[in-house]
Amino acid sequence: MAVALGTGALAGCGFALRQAPSFAFTSLRLAGSTGSPVARALLRELPAAGVQVVTAARAPTDTAAAQVVLTIMADQRERVVVGQLANGQVRELELRYRFRFRLENAAGRVLLEEDEILLERDISFSETAVLAKTAEEYATFNDMQGDVTQQVMRRLASVKAI
Repeated sequence: MAVALGTGALAGCGFALRQAPSFAFTSLRLAGSTGSPVARALLRELPAAGVQVVTAARAPTDTAAAQVVLTIMADQRERVVVGQLANGQVRELELRYRFRFRLENAAGRVLLEEDEILLERDISFSETAVLAKTAEEYATFNDMQGDVTQQVMRRLASVKAI
């Protein structure tokens, strides 16, 4: 009874689970840093959402082969020391994931201005548990990469006309 009432209340307020993105285009060409981790993830995600991906290897100069061109300008992982002990040992790290991109139609009209997604996560560090902390850093970067991929998918879906 309480579950049904709670479900009804959520439905009444307009809450809905996030749906799969729908795109105004059916084909996309990747340009720029096409070998980056996020580019590889987009190569998996976009076809699953019904978008045909044309890579530079398939159509090196033919931009007309795709309705839009996604140019990846930067896909960077950064590791910054933000805390140290008195003896100079690292105590805390800030992990940053920076992704810059732009979207244009086949005619060159900008659909999404150059945009940057910057994610930051703080993690503690211990020299006595280097292997565990390295694994944590790797897992955190992978989570951040997934977050960036989903944000790019949502921004691509925000384009309503090409």
